[in-house]
Amino acid sequence: MDNQITYNQINAEDIAILRSIVGEGDVLVGERISPDYAHDELGGIERMPDALVRVHTTEEVSAVMKHAWARSIPVTVRGSGTGLVGAAVPIEGGILLETTKMNQILSLDKSTLTVRVQPGVLLMELAAFAEENDFLYPPDPGEKSATIGGNISTNAGGMRAVKYGVTRDYVRSLTVVMPNGEILTLGATVAKNSSGYSLKDLVIGSEGTLCIICEAVLKLVPLPKFSQSLLVPFEDMKSAIEAVPHIIRSKIIPTAIEYMSRDTILFSEDYLGKKFPDTKNDAYILLTFDGNSEAQVEGDMSTVAELCLELGAIDAYIVDTEERKKAVWSARGAFLEAIKASTTEMDECDVVVPVDRVDAFIKFTHELAKEFGVRIPSFGHAGDGNLHVYICRDALSKEAWEQTLSACFDRMYQEASKLGGLVSGEHGIGYAKKEFLKQQYGETPIALMQGIKKTFDEKNILNPGKICF
Repeated sequence: MDNQITYNQINAEDIAILRSIVGEGDVLVGERISPDYAHDELGGIERMPDALVRVHTTEEVSAVMKHAWARSIPVTVRGSGTGLVGAAVPIEGGILLETTKMNQILSLDKSTLTVRVQPGVLLMELAAFAEENDFLYPPDPGEKSATIGGNISTNAGGMRAVKYGVTRDYVRSLTVVMPNGEILTLGATVAKNSSGYSLKDLVIGSEGTLCIICEAVLKLVPLPKFSQSLLVPFEDMKSAIEAVPHIIRSKIIPTAIEYMSRDTILFSEDYLGKKFPDTKNDAYILLTFDGNSEAQVEGDMSTVAELCLELGAIDAYIVDTEERKKAVWSARGAFLEAIKASTTEMDECDVVVPVDRVDAFIKFTHELAKEFGVRIPSFGHAGDGNLHVYICRDALSKEAWEQTLSACFDRMYQEASKLGGLVSGEHGIGYAKKEFLKQQYGETPIALMQGIKKTFDEKNILNPGKICF
């Protein structure tokens, strides 16, 4: 959908109206807006908003959108700003609508195993709340300070996806504000729903382009009583990755299967100033098992450990002490920041490929790194084929960096497609990946997406310039 809309510039009257809706102190303009609001976590795509508006309630969101709709002012929604593809960057300026003050856990229904939250609740806050009440909220992306609204908007997955699934599997209903300000509830607090098109599922993963998420009813599961992790070193990445399909076919379903290279672990050690339990080997698989029986968890872990040793693993370490658990999981959680700290600039390729093609794709990135003379470290969710691959600028000039980045991205996305994969596994498309999405999907799927966007947002005022618009 070509953007034929002529947007109006925000004027003093607009600012006065916005302040009457959310309060004087929650509408910022000009130099009062921090430069941090011009970009997301990764940077690279920047544009300052004309006004930063911090909302507190669904009704405030509705009133802001009614005014923006009437005046044809673009609106971009932002949570914690932890995205990596520019989805929360206000490409057309206008209003940047921040939802971090809509941060209440509203209710817990133990009879339906659901929790009702506002979009600004942080993932780590929801996880802690669920655990305090003897429940588990399974989606577990690496960035724990991301908001639930952001997780839903990108259909975030994370480390537990191999056993429990992704965010979409845990959203029962959404209260949303349409671009014209209308408030709707999509979905219902029921276990099954075959009642027409699933509008709720269109919104999940739409990155703020269709409507604004103001409340979510999310499914919980009973908290497993026991959990244990296993760290398995291999001589090389090929051996480590090739073990994963065998583990999955063993009929034992680990909670998580993560892969990591020695280089990435060393970056994390330097970044955290803490030692990893083992750094002698080139490749590692980190597995987690959970369940309600200690014997079952230990039995599953023992079976997988023996299988890994049969497949060429050098050893299998049980991550059993608190010290070792902290060392392993703090290192895994810091991988992104550690790689970022090791270079002058970086960008990410967040592809997903079939599980049995992970090794082929990682091998391809190693070949690409040699061809272009750049570092391309990686880590990821080996159990579901979602890979996080980083191209590092290091000492490259700006011109050489831009050329190398473009060429590497083209080659990696082509390779992912050849292997049966997709452009993004969990970080979304945003602004950074939209041309790659168009190349991969082709004319008809993109036209269908554009038609959906037009139906939701005829004026194209909500997060314009993102995904395929």
